[in-house]
Amino acid sequence: MIQAYILINTKPGKEEEILEKIGKINGLKVVDASLVYGEYDIVLKVEADNLEQLRNAVVSNIRKIEGVERTITLISAFI
Repeated sequence: MIQAYILINTKPGKEEEILEKIGKINGLKVVDASLVYGEYDIVLKVEADNLEQLRNAVVSNIRKIEGVERTITLISAFI
């Protein structure tokens, strides 16, 4: 199981619509989702079965949602 944080920049006014679409992505479990103020617009904590599934969710799904301008993915390190 992979845990990651995904930081998302959106076009103004698209945050809630994008968040709703992200919740429907197959293979990606959204553990927590927040609309935030500051440098990013949405912060997600997600789980995926493996790195390939996470990559597909970000590259093939989240980045293709209309209104998403940029993403940064931070993969959690377990110690």
